[in-house]
Amino acid sequence: MNPLHTSLSLGICLCFVATARAETPVKPTPNYTVDSYDPKRNPADDLKMTAAKAKAGGKRVLIQVGGDWCGWCHLMTKYFQDNEKVASALAKDYLIMKVNYSEENHNEEFLDKYPKIPGYPHLYVLDSDGKLLHSQNTEELEEGKGYSETAVLKFLSKWATRN
Repeated sequence: MNPLHTSLSLGICLCFVATARAETPVKPTPNYTVDSYDPKRNPADDLKMTAAKAKAGGKRVLIQVGGDWCGWCHLMTKYFQDNEKVASALAKDYLIMKVNYSEENHNEEFLDKYPKIPGYPHLYVLDSDGKLLHSQNTEELEEGKGYSETAVLKFLSKWATRN
């Protein structure tokens, strides 16, 4: 094959890929300030940092309590990222921080300041000053073997900063 044809074909191909990428909409992603259930983290320090960022951005703080041992916790994180409507609502109105609850670290000193958790994952909504607004049992957001888009969006909308 002629080297000129090879270069030309490659250039056309690369041009097509660049054009295709430019037209693909960017998927919204939730704003995690702490994106892992790390038993070594200090959630009080994480909350100070997250609340300061929330205040600067006009957002609420969503604390997601759970652990790597929890299948529903992994499912929730994936759902928050994969469901475009939910991801968009989270990105617009919330900063999320994960807090570990596991055999290794119950984070009792931090979590004792909040209402008792009936199951995992569990969500707390705080204002940008760190004041608790709502404690959410996530079982109420479930549907079948996953989460209900309608229930999750209703919950997020109810506690968004614009309300």
